[in-house]
Amino acid sequence: MPTVIPLTPALGTSLSLGNKHYKPQYSLDNLVQDIKTYLGSSSGISSKDVDNEYLISLAQKYVSDPNDWARYFYNDTSKNYTRNAIENINQKANILLLVWNPGKGSPVHDHANAHCIMKILAGTLQETVYRIPEGDDRGPLEIKSDTRHGMNDVAYISDDIGLHRVHNPSSDQIAVSLHLYTPPNAADYGYNVYNENTGKASFVPQAKAVELKE
Repeated sequence: MPTVIPLTPALGTSLSLGNKHYKPQYSLDNLVQDIKTYLGSSSGISSKDVDNEYLISLAQKYVSDPNDWARYFYNDTSKNYTRNAIENINQKANILLLVWNPGKGSPVHDHANAHCIMKILAGTLQETVYRIPEGDDRGPLEIKSDTRHGMNDVAYISDDIGLHRVHNPSSDQIAVSLHLYTPPNAADYGYNVYNENTGKASFVPQAKAVELKE
């Protein structure tokens, strides 16, 4: 597990050093609450009345602090990555903490007509985006972009952009990322994974996450 740094001041307090006053850091709890407040009665960022750029800006505002997310951290070393549940927002969105083992990653996949915001909390993740095959297209998937994301970087993808694969390029360090999916279609209904060499899709029923007990 990443090294835990000293705790930040409790919410609702500030530090006074000399004549200077410092506001408490924007926490993971703040981020989750702001997402819940903003989504309100709408159905997620696929809804026309919700600004996905605003939700991205919230993710960018949060600075990774292991003291915030260590309570959700669980790593199954037998898997490529572990999906840990943080919050389900009234069936409109879900927020997850993903832990990626060294050198491991996801298959190429779609997002079930939902939207995904990914923030890197620790380590580094490589994201490869592919064009979605159309009609009878078969053969190797076409790469649109290949990007390495470092700690506190934020990435966004939807099926309008393409498919993607995420993996941890480190040979000896785990990576940790925060994910917002809205609507949570992959968890509720399932999603497709794609063969990188043939472009063939295979349906996966529901994306399960680990729920840690208090």
